[in-house]
Amino acid sequence: MNIQVIIPLLLFLIIIFIAGFYAARFVKSSDSFIQEYFLGSRQLDGFVLAMTMVATYGSASSFLGGPGAAYHYGLAWVLLAMSQVVTGYFILMVLGKKFAIMARKYKAVTLTDFLQSRYQSKWVSILSAVSITIFLFSAMIAQWVGGARLIESVIGVSYLSALVIFAVSVLVYVVVGGFRAVAITDSIQGIIMLGGTVVLIIAAIIAGGGIDTIMAELRNENPNLLSPYGSDRSLTPLYLSSFWILVGVGVVGLPQVAVRAMSYKNSSAMHRAIIIGTFVTGIIMLGMHLAGVFARVIIPGLEDADTVMPLLTLEILPPWAAGIVLAAPMAAIMSTVDSLLLLVSSALVKDLYLNFINPNANINKVKKISLWVTAMIGVAVFFLAIQPPDFLIWLNLFSFGGLEAVFIWPIVLGLYWKNANRYGAISSMVAGMGTYICFHLFWPNALGMHTVVLPVLISLIVFVLISKLTTKPTLSL
Repeated sequence: MNIQVIIPLLLFLIIIFIAGFYAARFVKSSDSFIQEYFLGSRQLDGFVLAMTMVATYGSASSFLGGPGAAYHYGLAWVLLAMSQVVTGYFILMVLGKKFAIMARKYKAVTLTDFLQSRYQSKWVSILSAVSITIFLFSAMIAQWVGGARLIESVIGVSYLSALVIFAVSVLVYVVVGGFRAVAITDSIQGIIMLGGTVVLIIAAIIAGGGIDTIMAELRNENPNLLSPYGSDRSLTPLYLSSFWILVGVGVVGLPQVAVRAMSYKNSSAMHRAIIIGTFVTGIIMLGMHLAGVFARVIIPGLEDADTVMPLLTLEILPPWAAGIVLAAPMAAIMSTVDSLLLLVSSALVKDLYLNFINPNANINKVKKISLWVTAMIGVAVFFLAIQPPDFLIWLNLFSFGGLEAVFIWPIVLGLYWKNANRYGAISSMVAGMGTYICFHLFWPNALGMHTVVLPVLISLIVFVLISKLTTKPTLSL
């Protein structure tokens, strides 16, 4: 246990707690608990919007699982990861002003609210809430495991003890502060992620003796580490291209990211967020994944690739600097966990309980249930994370693919196609979820592409056909 490493991390957690309790003041004083707790009263400016999108999207996959995969596959995984650069740009450009305007018109607080109002169907609402709960549980498990492994590597405690520390840290400020706490802490965490990435990649280049030396060492070990096909040549051009669907354009269908596009206060905030978000995402994705590849030269022979980032940081930086830099992956993980926690909580409380179980619940009861549900979800994920998977990134990508297959077309076509109706939306959501799970179980990476591609295509075809064959649109846009 190195106190010099731990002190910066403790300071980071203290700052996060302060932000959470600061945001709690807004929750207590707000005229609308639902609007404030789950959407921050739609008052995010451009910088905060950009950072909360980057921090929510950047997660254990970006800072632990992704660099771990890059350590294993080489530069090919860096090429694959860079498809994520367009994330913020694409989400805000596709959803844009229309999504925010329609969300305000419907008084939608969650993505499920928007879809229910657009399609006038309780089954759309139920399917949305169930899909969010199922797929985001797997995403949250990945984040919980990532946070625990990071603490385990740094502090030297057991995995279970590290998991307890991480779970308590996150639950305190999310339960207390809600969406505004998440947005404020995401801004802090986004800055730390950006700074930590820059410091780490520079330090890795110096520790490896320069880029030329690192590349020569990688070539001597295995020339395929420098190829676009991966160390074992398993990453085909078709497979790499399919990631533009999964982590590029398909992210429009991720509820935890899409909901940010209804939370900004004006169009100038959205335009600033596009520029800032694209710039920051590019630096983080390139820097962290390159550092994962370079680590193969600096600390060869790692068996658990998911530990590459904390071990590399501790190896090449002085302890005090390592503590500051290691706050970056901690920030990425916590910022994703808090958003996912709040999203699942809103699906259960706002989308199911208030819509179908007790529509007339008073505000005090809603507050109490929201806080308890958020806490109980965190506890449930804690127990599921006790037995961690081998590669975090696959668990996270499974969640991404499932959500995209379910939501991308009901969102996009609901905004821009006047013939989209409830029957098409319901059929598309069922087809997307069903085919994704079936392909994942029985034919993963079908036809050499990532599993998400065919379910997304099938859900589009089903949506268009059913909408054409059934009634007129339920709403005119």
